[in-house]
Amino acid sequence: MKITFYGHSSLGIQIEDFNLIVDPYISANPKASEIDINTLKADYILVTHAHQDHILDVEAIAKRTGATVISNFEIVSYYEKLGIKGHPMNQGGQWSFSFGNVKYVNAIHSSSFPDGSYGGQPGGFIISTKEKTIYIAGDTALTNDMKLIPKIYDLDLVVLPIGDNFTMGVDDALLASDFLKCDNVLGYHYDTFDYIKIDKVRAKAKFDTELKKLRLLEIGSSLEL
Repeated sequence: MKITFYGHSSLGIQIEDFNLIVDPYISANPKASEIDINTLKADYILVTHAHQDHILDVEAIAKRTGATVISNFEIVSYYEKLGIKGHPMNQGGQWSFSFGNVKYVNAIHSSSFPDGSYGGQPGGFIISTKEKTIYIAGDTALTNDMKLIPKIYDLDLVVLPIGDNFTMGVDDALLASDFLKCDNVLGYHYDTFDYIKIDKVRAKAKFDTELKKLRLLEIGSSLEL
């Protein structure tokens, strides 16, 4: 499994011959100006919630690639009206896709489309393959629900927002890693806007002190599990 950071909360995930994109907000992000969405491969697009900084490039990528959108019922219905294929889910549900199993789990946040229409309940994704299992939290506060996840899954990586203000910050992400029983953390949703700028050196040091690993990838760089 190869995970590429496209800035903000946007990820590319390659699982064998399948390509997934999570929450594509790329074309309007000046920090991701070197990423051309017209070159990205996508078989599936996973969307955690309907805020513009998570859906901006969904339509363009899906229509070019024919990708299937995986999200909650309301978001999938929205894109199906635009002629885009979708697979609707909701909290607690799971489905076996060609690339692996996906479970849609709780997130504490809000969810509305840029026009103000309802975007369903926000969520996160647990992606399980034969080799690896990862948890992508989406935009969320710290929640006790996270303690349920390691009762079912042995996580190899957790992807957590760390920018604070709109989501959990570094300290809560550190506690979340305890709840999730996973010391391997990829941080995202930070530095894009003034509200979510962080001290990256200090953030990593906090995790190091607890003998945990906080990965902060440069935009366009990847890690392999």
